[in-house]
Formats: sequence, structure tokens, C-alpha cells
Amino acid sequence: MSSLFDDIPLPGLDAPAPTPPPAADEPPYEGDFGPAFGDAYGEAGGYEEEIPSGLFQTFDPAEPVPASYYRNGTAHPVIDAETLLDGMNPQQREAVVHAGSPLLIIAGAGSGKTRVLTHRIAYLLAARRVQPGEILAITFTNKAAGEMRERVEALVGPRAKAMWVSTFHSACVRILRRESKRLGFTSSFSIYDAADSQRLMALCCRDLDLDPKQFPPKSFSAKVSNLKNELIDEETYAAKAENPMERKLAEAYALYQRRLREANALDFDDIIMTTVNLLQAFPDAAEHYRRRFRHILVDEYQDTNHAQYMLVRELTGGASGQGPKMTVDGEFVNPAEAQLAEIPPAELCVVGDADQSIYAFRGATIRNILDFEEDYPNATTILLEQNYRSTQTILSAANSVIERNSNRRKKNLWTAGAEGVKIISYVADDEHGEAQFVADEIDKLSDKGEAKPGDVAVFYRTNAQSRVFEEVFIRVGLPYKVVGGVRFYERKEVRDVLAYLRVLANPEDAVPLRRILNVPKRGIGERAEAMIEALASRERISFPQALLRVDEAYGMAARSANAVKKFNELMAKLSGVVESGAGPAAILEAVLEETGYLAELQASTDPQDETRVENLQELAAVALEFEQEEPLEGPDGEPVQTGLPGFLERVALVADSDQIPDEDGEGRGVITLMTLHTAKGLEFPVVFLTGMEDGVFPHMRAMNNTKELEEERRLAYVGLTRARERLYLSRAVLRSAWGQPSYNPASRFLEEIPTTLVDERRTAAAAMPGGYGSRSAASGSGYGGGSGAGGGAGAGRRSSPAAGWGKSKGRVNDRPMITLAVGDRVTHDRFGLGTVVSVAGPADDAKATIDFGAEGTKQLLLRYAPVEKL
Repeated sequence: MSSLFDDIPLPGLDAPAPTPPPAADEPPYEGDFGPAFGDAYGEAGGYEEEIPSGLFQTFDPAEPVPASYYRNGTAHPVIDAETLLDGMNPQQREAVVHAGSPLLIIAGAGSGKTRVLTHRIAYLLAARRVQPGEILAITFTNKAAGEMRERVEALVGPRAKAMWVSTFHSACVRILRRESKRLGFTSSFSIYDAADSQRLMALCCRDLDLDPKQFPPKSFSAKVSNLKNELIDEETYAAKAENPMERKLAEAYALYQRRLREANALDFDDIIMTTVNLLQAFPDAAEHYRRRFRHILVDEYQDTNHAQYMLVRELTGGASGQGPKMTVDGEFVNPAEAQLAEIPPAELCVVGDADQSIYAFRGATIRNILDFEEDYPNATTILLEQNYRSTQTILSAANSVIERNSNRRKKNLWTAGAEGVKIISYVADDEHGEAQFVADEIDKLSDKGEAKPGDVAVFYRTNAQSRVFEEVFIRVGLPYKVVGGVRFYERKEVRDVLAYLRVLANPEDAVPLRRILNVPKRGIGERAEAMIEALASRERISFPQALLRVDEAYGMAARSANAVKKFNELMAKLSGVVESGAGPAAILEAVLEETGYLAELQASTDPQDETRVENLQELAAVALEFEQEEPLEGPDGEPVQTGLPGFLERVALVADSDQIPDEDGEGRGVITLMTLHTAKGLEFPVVFLTGMEDGVFPHMRAMNNTKELEEERRLAYVGLTRARERLYLSRAVLRSAWGQPSYNPASRFLEEIPTTLVDERRTAAAAMPGGYGSRSAASGSGYGGGSGAGGGAGAGRRSSPAAGWGKSKGRVNDRPMITLAVGDRVTHDRFGLGTVVSVAGPADDAKATIDFGAEGTKQLLLRYAPVEKL
């Protein structure tokens, strides 16, 4: 008999025995019990991990369902399946209870898709007796995954911890860390983001003597990313390269991949492509995950690219396509594939809305959702049209815009709620007048008590449009926050310090190593770096290994060689901090102090350096909060990445939409400025859609391309449906472009909204000739934010995008220096009890050699080691 939770992580195997279930004469807990507790999953899953008996109560599926279950001695009432369906409309209920065939849920904006998804997961447990570990739910952002996980846990209790509820990339990272040995790299591989990838590509292009003007590394990085999203590896691309440009790209792609492998690293696009390759190349691995994940749910399916589409197909195993290879005699070429073919397809449920497909520039393929019924011929499709977010006026405007797109499934959003106030349309003389109108309206709403700053969002189409709003908001004292733009983790000082941490976590990672080689400046110039590179090439060793053999570098000036040696000593000292068991926060502080990076910024008179210090304080707070979080475990009992690797993984996977501002101290919040692309998935009581002009929104590049114009219209639909109660559309007659005045006609999207839904307001611009004062006075939207400061009277300095991650602004390592003597007994956070063998060095730099018994003897730098004297 398997345990209640075959794959729930155990927080502590040394915990005391749990309290036994209540005796038969004790009153039962209310509720109905749902999930299956038999051996079916244990037999099918193929897992070797075992859970000690006594930690979980076991049940026989043939017996009546109990009213509660026990976990570590605590009784948990089980949700009633029928209760999950309360308050749902017929289409939502159908989506929750559907079983068997692949399910496509077309979920219009604000139609409650997250509620449907989470209740479907709970229903699988409560009514269909599905094991928690058999469920994989995927969405696109960490924020969305976190919210879904919280809502599922609120419904089903601690069983939710056994499910995989994550982003595509996070799920694939977990698979790759487990299966890394099959692919020839270690489980501690690094993850390169876009900036790292571009830097590595630039190094590859330089080594190939490619002219950066003719063969731009940034362009090569983008092309390689697109190739990976299409699952085209370097060998396949090289075989079909036809012209000189393609052949040069093929060379760069091959070298780039080789350097990644040498550094034990993957870039963001590799994460999914490599997982797909793993599942296709190793049938036993595919069998493992297909047996494990019997229910796969994918949110925002319209935003998937080809690689993500193939990942879903490989995990479900049920799409139409090629089966296992067979000989002419009907025998399977690969016996493992024969076993794979016997596994019935997983139950697939995808949720999305083709009308909200706005990420083609990232490789998203709208055909994935439009052709779902062709890929899965027996699929069931359910349409959710009832909106629970916006007023009917806003929905009618959105419907009238999106219906102009061709080749779409007809859908008409409606609400049982109020008709709502009319949409306010405004046309200003110029962009400054437009921004002033927005500021004035927010002030009026605030004075009347109809909205506070935290209720308001200002959308625009392009990043550059945020500047004028920031200037006006600062001048009038409105608190605001820009979401997107120059993000926290892309700022130079943050990237520099993270590069140090990445080298400490993975010493063979040459890209971050070369970034910090002379940061802060220590006398290691480009010429010295080139000589180290030449040594690496000559000796056929990696760049990090060549750095340690600097004395063998020909022609190296003694001064440069000494600087390299001091750098090696510095990194060895910092490595000692890592080996001493210090957490990410202490390691980060050691980097800031030992490198002199923080002292250099603090000594500067440049006001910008004060902001850089604050950013590093924020990064330290992020690391400290990560340390203080309760360690998690994966469904297989394997620990999720913790310590420095876990912190770096968290940082690598963070997304724009995770940076929505919190409320201020008075609960009023701040105005949110963001592009339309960033606004996807959010909602606000009051929305200003700005820059509604042809050439601005829709964007100039889409004006003569039907396909791109339809994507712009979907973007307008997304913007309109973010508003719950009030919607403002604004535009300017004159707008500066590259320092020159530009006169743009009203956006065609404005003309598509019925006049009966709009309250038009105009300034003197209405009297201008040429139709510039026509009725469209809408607001534009945007694709990202600038990085200017916000605030004003009562607002103060704009908080950094990572403000929600950490609250402590002080030093990480504030505890007094520990003083030890030979023979002292100590306890270490990771190594346990130990005895001091020797102590050496001055007080501020003291090192202690400590015998930790089974953990061995460790030499610890006491300033940073998590050691306490007993």
C-alpha cells in the first residue's frame, strides 16, 4: 500500500512520530474525501524514493472515503467536490468537470480562467481521485505561478505542495537538474540571461574575427534565440546554411554552444530546447515523466512558441504525429520506445484566448491555439464569454475593436454587472498636454474619493512615452512607479555583483568571470585578458584555468601578472566564504567588501553612485529574504535549489510582471506606468490608454502589414479589457519624434469604437485643420517603462522594482565578530557540532580550523561563517 502522498516532500525525517488518527469513538471531521490513495501511482510512477512509514496515513481506495486525512499528526478536512462548483456559470462548470479528451478552454478577458484552472485542479483531487504528484500546471510568469499555487493550496491544503505549479522555464530547469548527467553536464549548471548571451556571442564573434559592423553580435544573438525557439540546433542549421551570412552565423552558433558547454551553462532558450531534446532522445526519460504527469494544464496557451508547443506534446504523448520507429517486420527499432507507446496520453487542458496573443515578437505562435483542434482531433472546446471584471460599456468597446480581425473564433464578452460610465476620450495639443490631462483627472478622482493612485494605471505603446508622464507626475507630486524599462536586475552594479556570485557558484563560467576581471579597476586591461585567452587556446584549457597559470602567459607585463595573481587570491578567499557554509546574503556582503566595490561607490561624489549603493542594498535585502524563506522540497523529495545556486536561479527566472508596486504606507498606493505588453494579465479600476494615434498605436511598422496590424489590434483589446470601472483614451495632435514635431491622425482603433459609448472632450486642438480634432481622443498604450524617478510631495523617491522582495536596508552581517580558542565547541548552520582545532590571523580576518566529525575538518573565515560558540 502506498502512502497518502507518494511524492510529497518531507520537511524533516527526524521529526517525532506523528499523533495517531483519532479513535473510532471520536467525532469525525466534516467534509468529503477526494483523492485516490491506492498503489496506482506508486506502481506507475517508477520512483525509487520511499517515504518512511507513519508520517502519512494510508487508505484503501476500496474503503469508504474518510472525512479527513492526517499529515504529520494534523487532521486536514477535505473539500467537498460539489462545493467547488458553487457560483460557477454552466461553461465554467463544464470546464472544471470535463474528463477524457484534450480540453481547449477559450477564456475571454476577465472570464474567470484562473478560478476555472484552480478549481479544475482541486476537482481532480476531490472527485476523480487524482494523486497530487500527477499534476503539472504551467503558466508564463513567476507571479502567475505563485498566485495559482496559493489559490490551489487554499482549496486543497498541503497536498498542493506535491504538484508542479510553475513556469515553463522553472519546470524544465527542475527536469534538467535531475537528468543533467544524461546530457553531459552537472546539475549545478548556470543559466545565462539575454545580456550574458550577448556578451558570450560578442566574444565568439571576436574570436572568429567577424567584423561587428557587418556581423553584429546582438543580431546574431537574436537569430540564435529564434533558431532555438524553433528547435534548430547548431548542426542542423550549419547543414542548411546557404549564403555567406548564414555560414558565418552557423560558425558563431557552433562556437557559442561549445563555449556554453565548456562553462557548464545553458541560456534561457536552451532550457526548453534541451528538455525537448532530452525527451525525444531518451525514451526512458520520456516514459518517466509521461507516467508521472497524468494531468497537464497550460495557461496562456496562445503565447506558446514552437519549442513550448513541442514540450507539451512530448510530455502528454497524445498529439497526432509520428509514433515509435518500426522495422518492416513490425518490430520496434528501440525497445524503450515500445514501452513508451503503451502509455496512454496524459489528460491535457489548455487555456487561452487567441484575441490576446500579443507576443509574436518573442516567437509566440498564434497558430498553436488556432490549430489545437487539428493537433488533437478528439479535443473538446469550451468558450467562456461572461466577464466578471469590466462594465458592459468597456466590454462593448473591446468587442467592437477586436471583431475587425479576420480568421478568429467569434466571441462576444458580456457581463451581468452594471452598464458603467461612458469612456472618456480626450485629444490634447501635444504630449505634454496629454500628460497634464492624465495628472489632472487622477487628482480629480482622488479628491472626489472615487479612486486612489494605486487604482490607476497609465498604458503606452513604447518605452519612450513614459518620460513625459514621469516629468509631469514629479512636478505635480503624484506618486508613481514604472514597471519594465531598465529593470533592477539589468542595472550595471547589480549585474557586476551577480557576476561575482555566479563565478563563485560555477568557477568554470568564463562569461561572468571576464566581466568582473577588472571590475572594480585593478590593472587587468584588454591586452592582459587577450594574453590569458591566448594561453588558454595554446594549452587547450579553459579561460578560468588559464587565469590560474598566469605565469605561463607570454609577454605579460609583471604589473598585469601581479594584478591577476591578486585577483586569484581574492577569488580564493571568497571561495572560502562559500565553502564555509555562508548563505547568499553573507557571501554577497563579502563580495562587496573584499572587492572594494562598495567602498569605491561610497567614496564617489557622483549622485548616481548614491543610487547604485541603494540598489546594492536592495540586492542584499533580496538575498537575505531568500535566506530566511522556509526551504522547499520538490515532489520527488529532492531539495529545490537552495543556498547560492538557488538564489542565482531565483534571480535568473524573475520576470517584469513580478514587479508590480505594493501599496504605500498610507494604503493609497502609487500610479502604475507600463507598456501594454507588460499589462497583459493585470487589471485596474481606472485605466488611461495614451498615445492613440496612427503611427504611435498602432505602431508605424505595422501600418502596411495586415498580420502585424491585427496583432496591434489584439494589443488594443488587451489594453481596453484591463479596465474595471473607468477607461480613458487620449491622444496628442502634435508629438515630438527625434526632436522634430510629428502630426499624427487619430488611431484607427478609436474610429472602431461606437460613438454612443464615448464622452468626447477636446482642447483647442479640435479646431485645427486636417481632421486632427476628429472624435478619437483616445489614450495610447505602451510596451515598457522608462527608469526615471517618481514621487513628489508625499511620494518621495521611487522605490526600486524589487521593493517587494526585501525590506531590510541595513548591512547583512551585523552580528559581532565571534572570538574562538582551541578546544571551543561550536555549532554551524550546515555542518552541525564541531570542535575548534586552531585559530589564525588578525581579528578582522581570523580563520578557524574546526573538526565537524562526519562532515570533516573545515577552515572557516569567521567574519562570514554561520558559526555560534556553545
